[in-house]
Amino acid sequence: MATRIESPTIQYAGLGIFVLAEAIIFVPILMVAMTYSSSDVIPTAAILTGLMFAGLTAVVFMTKKDFSFLRSILVIGGFIAMGLIVCGAMVALACGAILYDTSNVLHHYRTDQHVSASLELFASIALLFWYVLRIVMAMSRD
Repeated sequence: MATRIESPTIQYAGLGIFVLAEAIIFVPILMVAMTYSSSDVIPTAAILTGLMFAGLTAVVFMTKKDFSFLRSILVIGGFIAMGLIVCGAMVALACGAILYDTSNVLHHYRTDQHVSASLELFASIALLFWYVLRIVMAMSRD
């Protein structure tokens, strides 16, 4: 909508919808930052973001270089980042499974159920190893 040249009204509507969507995304994280962090976290993040933006903008204006070649790199990088996010969530899930399974072994398994207890723990450890290995492999690629 924001790129429709024929209608400035539609462009502004697209801009407004995007700003609203960003607000919906950012308000919860800003609330968490205000509640659980020091009072200078949000201003510090804003200043650092502004300085980085200014520096990158200066590079474009001073070099006059066309950085459109970055599109494919950014697309691929985005997919890699999403993969790392998913893997990170799965690492947390696997850690939770290890806590749960270890607690079950300690509190709910009988001493004659050592094989099933071992199998349950092994499955959780293998799950954790799988996702940690994927993260390490992704980070080691050049």
